[in-house]
Amino acid sequence: MVMSFFQNTGGAGLDHIESRAVNMLGDARHSFDLANGALIGGLEADVIAEDIRATDRRINQAEQDLRSELVVHVTVQGTAEIGAVLGLVLLLKKIERIGDQAKNILDLAESGISLTGADDIADIRLEQQEVSTLFGEAGQLLAEFDEVRAERYVARVTVLMAQFQAKIDRYMFSDLPGREVVPLAIYYRYLKRIVANLRGVVGVAIEPLPTIDYLDDGETDTDD
Repeated sequence: MVMSFFQNTGGAGLDHIESRAVNMLGDARHSFDLANGALIGGLEADVIAEDIRATDRRINQAEQDLRSELVVHVTVQGTAEIGAVLGLVLLLKKIERIGDQAKNILDLAESGISLTGADDIADIRLEQQEVSTLFGEAGQLLAEFDEVRAERYVARVTVLMAQFQAKIDRYMFSDLPGREVVPLAIYYRYLKRIVANLRGVVGVAIEPLPTIDYLDDGETDTDD
């Protein structure tokens, strides 16, 4: 199976990297769900912490191994597939960053923060489930690319990013005590970064490399 969204640039010898990237994304989703289980689901953080950190180490190692393979690939194949290789390097880095953000959510829980008593906990859990579903959809698009579905995915995630930013802004200017709103603002910041990187994972397939992570003709950086 050729890396479907890089078919126009070649892709020979890059097939297995697609499968490894999908596996990395699955690992990142596993960490994300576990970390949220501790922060918003009532799980004990110390019970799942080593699982998340071991998964993060596995993601990091996979990224390093695959980047090394891509360097060798360019050395052997020459510059004909440089666009595909650069896109893959960017994609792998975004997945690695998602793993880091999941670990950051764990750090919140380990610091003693729990959002289980938040007034809008039902909405928070629905949003967590939606983001978790986005991991699966991104993985499906990596494995079986469909340009129309990819464009819809990117548009949907862009809207979700704006919604999370609106919540961050609301918490930043809330009259509620800091101990209530600061953890929520931090959490939604992490959620926004995760969905921004998921957007980038799929965006690599449909956007020119120079403008990936930018909106409004390059004026707005979604990867800030």
